[in-house]
Amino acid sequence: MVEKSKKVMVNKQGIINLETATRAEVDEKISAMREGGRILGNLLRDLKNYVKPGMTGKEIDAWVRKEIIKRGAKVAYDMLDDEFPGAICISVNDELVHGAPTDEILTEGDKVSFDLDIYYKGYFTDSAFTMIVGEKASPAVKKMISVTESSFWEGVEQVKPGAHIGDIGHAVEKVLRKDHLGVIENYIGHGIGKSMHESPEVPNYGKKGHGYQLVEGDTICIEPMSCLGKPANYVDKDSNWTVKMKDGSIGCHYEHTVLVTKEGYEVLTLPN
Repeated sequence: MVEKSKKVMVNKQGIINLETATRAEVDEKISAMREGGRILGNLLRDLKNYVKPGMTGKEIDAWVRKEIIKRGAKVAYDMLDDEFPGAICISVNDELVHGAPTDEILTEGDKVSFDLDIYYKGYFTDSAFTMIVGEKASPAVKKMISVTESSFWEGVEQVKPGAHIGDIGHAVEKVLRKDHLGVIENYIGHGIGKSMHESPEVPNYGKKGHGYQLVEGDTICIEPMSCLGKPANYVDKDSNWTVKMKDGSIGCHYEHTVLVTKEGYEVLTLPN
């Protein structure tokens, strides 16, 4: 994700300009991102089943790294301009995003968010989900996770050629605010392709009919972020990566990479 007005997790791979690209270049992009997205979706599905109480973030990170390589992709976070200490972001409880893997042991009932980029055949794909560790779940946290996922699907339903970025943000925000969740505004979604973060910016709030208009072939990351308290957050100085909620409340994150098609959209990072 991108911090508004300041890019984080930046790499420099070059960007395809859809206005000047050949049909072959666009087709190559879509084919590679479909394949990469499927790899990523399947990996995150398997990760959800893998995580158990008693594991540490570093243990999970090591498993993810091996799985990325085993499935024929590359660890995208190894390609960042600023080194990130892991292959996946693991954000626990009051940590919102960019969680650096640690030796902290996950316990029953912990909320944990996983955010993962991979690099495959020259293109990036990006996805995230939030889960409860074990069987015991706080009703409020469980509902937050469900509502945040629902807000993604409301947002993605707005995607089609000619739609505005503001249409997506408006739909996401409406769902989150209806259930009285805090809406994170300083971290937002983004375009993706040959670079991990590209234009346009995709906020989780907005006005209908405002902002960039989508065109067929665009690939964007829609990633609602919410919290149970106030949305103010900060970067932990010890890790220089992990973003935490100022009031100590629980944060939530959900994301998929989405292709704009002639008819509407295709979510690229779903599992088989």
